[in-house]
Amino acid sequence: MILSHDDEGSGPAVVLLHSGVCDRRMWDEQVAALAPSYRVIRADLRGFGETPMPGERFSFADDVVALLDHLQVDRAAFVGSSFGGRVALEVAVTAAERVASLALLCPALRGLPSTPQADAFDEEEDRLLTSGDVAAAVELNVSTWLGPEASAASRDLVREMQAHAFAVQLAAEEQDPEPEATRVDVDLALVSVPTLVVSGGLDVDHFQNIAQHIADSVAGARLEHLPWAGHLPSLERPAAVNALLAEFLA
Repeated sequence: MILSHDDEGSGPAVVLLHSGVCDRRMWDEQVAALAPSYRVIRADLRGFGETPMPGERFSFADDVVALLDHLQVDRAAFVGSSFGGRVALEVAVTAAERVASLALLCPALRGLPSTPQADAFDEEEDRLLTSGDVAAAVELNVSTWLGPEASAASRDLVREMQAHAFAVQLAAEEQDPEPEATRVDVDLALVSVPTLVVSGGLDVDHFQNIAQHIADSVAGARLEHLPWAGHLPSLERPAAVNALLAEFLA
């Protein structure tokens, strides 16, 4: 299956991977800023946006590599937000030759201890979804993951993207067989490309811990702490994140 995607601009390739509460629409501002200088590829990961989630075993990282093959892209810089950051790291350790650099915005990563704050969010989201109150679960995600700098339009967009993702993923759970994602454990010692890690000062503490851990564990990684940012800084202050990405990619 080829991921639904957009391919704009020309120059060195940059792949944008969205967060778990969004889809590729979250990158509108970044595409506009980067496409004059880069070939910008943004995809909907499986179960998000326009990419379906059939009942089969799959790998998010393999899906991304298959898209690169389809587009005849040998190597690209990767920009990943949250869950997309985790997928970018998975590509970096399973297909290292395809990754030129990594910009990880409040990335996710398996293996670190959780925190009471993160556990409380997970428990409340599970409670709401189990009770069938999907609308309240959407609002919980919007209020948790967007910092105070986000505009009303950004909040509405995340609301729309998260509601769609819930609809697709909850329907997928009713399939027989269900979709089954292959687990990829990331050994950060294997990451050897230039790496920028962004942390939000208003983000959930678990993600701040992940950002620090990645920055400490990847040789030469640079940690950029944004005191004003929640979990989705590219949607909160797009111009500031665009400038940061342009400087790093250059």
